[in-house]
Amino acid sequence: MKIVNIFLSLLFLLFAIVQYNDPDPWLWIILYTYIALISGLAAFNIRHKWMIGIGLAICIIWNLSLLPAFFNWLQTGAASIVEEMKAEKPHIELTREFLGLAICILTLSFHWKKA
Repeated sequence: MKIVNIFLSLLFLLFAIVQYNDPDPWLWIILYTYIALISGLAAFNIRHKWMIGIGLAICIIWNLSLLPAFFNWLQTGAASIVEEMKAEKPHIELTREFLGLAICILTLSFHWKKA
């Protein structure tokens, strides 16, 4: 389990590093670094349910706010989200954010179960 937690910690640090060119980089850098910290602590059997719970609550509320945009993307044919972001295609950024938060929720849920 230690290797999994170290991997998650490094992965989320990498996620944080590549956010510098995002339209709202600091929100994502803080969130991904927070999850990297939780994963890093878990590698040393340090688990604080309250830390995990705060992260889960933030991610779930944030993700719920993006749910309409995600459903809109699905209803319009689920166009590619790997192309360059453009003003006339806001679904690209909103869907990426929704999916990024889903990954965060899954990771934090994993840590919650282990805590």
